[in-house]
Amino acid sequence: MEARTMSLPPAASHDDAERCFFAIELSKKSWIVAVNTPLTDKVSRYTLKACDWKELLKLIERIRTRVAGELKKRVDVVSCYEAGYDGFWLHRLLEARGIRNYVIDPASVQVDRRARRAKTDRVDVERLLRSLMAYLRGEPKVWSVVRVPSVDEEDDRRLHRERGRLIGERIQHVNRIKGLLAIHGIYDYQPLHRDRMQRLKGLHTADGRQLSPRLKAEILRELQRLEIVLGMIETIEAERDAIASAKTKTKTKTKTKTKTKVEHSNAKKIQESYRRFLVTA
Repeated sequence: MEARTMSLPPAASHDDAERCFFAIELSKKSWIVAVNTPLTDKVSRYTLKACDWKELLKLIERIRTRVAGELKKRVDVVSCYEAGYDGFWLHRLLEARGIRNYVIDPASVQVDRRARRAKTDRVDVERLLRSLMAYLRGEPKVWSVVRVPSVDEEDDRRLHRERGRLIGERIQHVNRIKGLLAIHGIYDYQPLHRDRMQRLKGLHTADGRQLSPRLKAEILRELQRLEIVLGMIETIEAERDAIASAKTKTKTKTKTKTKTKVEHSNAKKIQESYRRFLVTA
């Protein structure tokens, strides 16, 4: 997942509100949640099933209700998790429930490099929680916050990313075919040429033999995979070009309208000046 980071000041809380802090360590096996509330300095940890967002919301609401009941004050919830495999859906879910959430660049979280560190989810989530609290206290250079794109912005990146993956697949198939032929002394075959299928039928090894049946069948299957990938790339590039063309036309129309408005405005000024000239004359 590609992500952009940005420098943001900590969000201000309501003057009369208390804060509860939640750090979430996401993994495919389980979710570990570290919690700190105004009721105690201790860190509480909870283990949830992976992707069990309903239980996470229940946990947050249960703790918020308990703290609000004991302190008789409004309680704001602030949470965070590291950007990674799970993307941004959880961030949008939490924000929609009124929870201030930060998605963090994992490489930016500060650690004590001189100390021996055990790599466990428990240690990671507590470190994340301490970093969240330090960030909200206003301490500098605690971490980098990832800029979360909108759903539309994220969808707009699909074509570019998919095309990049397909280009990689195309390179793999071409290299595989060339490699299979190179071990038999054939170096001038180009898998991307339009006549690739016809040329395959007439290929001979460096010592004049025809390609063995299994080798030829394997290359043919690679070419068939390559054809599929090339077709997908062509489809994606056509859609990309259509979008770019539509945007260009929209910009051109906007510029033309703006220019026309300016011309009309100037025409009115000229006409008004001419009328004044006639009256004076």
